[in-house]
Amino acid sequence: MMSNPRPNPGSSRRLFVSIAATSLLIGCAVGPDFTPPPPPTAKGYTAEPMETVTTSAAAPGGEAQHFDAAATIPAQWWTLFHSAPLNGLIEQALKANPDLHAAQAALRVAQENIKAQQGFFFPTIQGGFDGQRAKGATIGSQSSPSDSSPVTNLYTAQLSISYTPDVWGANWRQVESLDAQADSQRFQLVATHLTLTSNVVVAAVQEASLRGQLNATKEIVAIERKMLTLLDKQLAIGQVARLDVEAQKAALAQAEQTLPPLCKQLAIQRDALTALLGKLPDEEPTETFEFDALQLPQTLPLSVPSKLVEQRPDIRQATANLQFASAQIGIAVANRLPLINLTANMGSSASLVAGKDAGYDTPKVGLFTPGTGFWTLAGSVSQPIFDGFTLLHRERATRATYDQAEAQYRSTVIAAFQNVADTLRALQADADGFKASVAADLAAAESLKITRRQLELGQVSYVALLTAEQTALQARVALVQARANRLADTAALFQALGGGWWNRDDVAAN
Repeated sequence: MMSNPRPNPGSSRRLFVSIAATSLLIGCAVGPDFTPPPPPTAKGYTAEPMETVTTSAAAPGGEAQHFDAAATIPAQWWTLFHSAPLNGLIEQALKANPDLHAAQAALRVAQENIKAQQGFFFPTIQGGFDGQRAKGATIGSQSSPSDSSPVTNLYTAQLSISYTPDVWGANWRQVESLDAQADSQRFQLVATHLTLTSNVVVAAVQEASLRGQLNATKEIVAIERKMLTLLDKQLAIGQVARLDVEAQKAALAQAEQTLPPLCKQLAIQRDALTALLGKLPDEEPTETFEFDALQLPQTLPLSVPSKLVEQRPDIRQATANLQFASAQIGIAVANRLPLINLTANMGSSASLVAGKDAGYDTPKVGLFTPGTGFWTLAGSVSQPIFDGFTLLHRERATRATYDQAEAQYRSTVIAAFQNVADTLRALQADADGFKASVAADLAAAESLKITRRQLELGQVSYVALLTAEQTALQARVALVQARANRLADTAALFQALGGGWWNRDDVAAN
């Protein structure tokens, strides 16, 4: 067997120096360098100046709310409702909600993909070992008499190095695109966290609203029953007609008819709240909510428009998507340029792993013995010449994708500003509506009280009492709903402004 020259350490060193020198060319990344869009120049969220204080009403839940541009949105903004049961449920939801866990896993996937792509900045080194044993023919062969055995062995150990210098920055753009995807997943996680906490707050408010409506309806039903008892007594002594009694029975039945739908809605709402906690329906939480357990926040933060683009996770996600599209342009441009590839192999080949002298006319050498080494160095350059304009059209497609992402970014910004404006208008209207509902409830209650007294004295007909009762019920239910609207839209404002995620330690760490 012909021996190969021994690997030259100087040549190996020159190989790695060449690779390192070529890697210095990295940084000439083709394609556009991404710059985030500037924030909108809007000075406010509405065409007309907004009032800084809402209307107040002399009733529980009627406190005035103040908008403060200097106020900070706390990371745990839901604590401003001062409800220990609510805080406990949100803590459970953040630990067990599967949607949040899925978003966290998606972020980890994106982060690992970045690290995997960064590996292409380094050479790929592989080691190998190959062993062969063969037997040749002993009759009719040209073997010399000194060959004592037709069996031969061959062992080869080698090290292979391959490296593709990132001359045009294609890999840099790949890493940039994956980094943008990770940012997108990061802000998707933030949005999932914000949506989850907001949904738990709104679910608690909705439950309180339904319980309030149930209590109001039950009060009306109790009044209707008392009225029916009174009319039965009056019928017995001839003061009212049978028609009045039957009408009261119908009114009582109608009031009782509204109870099952409310009970159904409350049960469904409890199931929805349980699902947000990451639990099955039979694991319903023991906490229940009424309005007394929820305090209306009186100081509300109002971020300036230029800050909103930094705070809203959907806008930050749209920015990351825009950067991803920008990096894809660079990748498409680099694919049309020459590709350089460097390879190196070095190793040793011998008939034995370890050398042997005894019993052989010719000493047999082992691996790594001087004279058994071999090495090769190779470099190649490839350049697309004609591909039917495939790469050209792919580059144009990435530029069109960037235009699409830019339009989607603008749409996201417009929707975000609309969301904040709608919420601010809703809060102002909620305060006015609650004040009107308080007045309507007081007036309806007083009217019902006077009508009952007049009916007992025979001054009004029974039809007037039915009308007064129906008005009182509608006014009480409307008051409950108006109070719930103030609480729910307050939570919506915190969500519309980003929810203070930038003040969370876990997000800052990521």
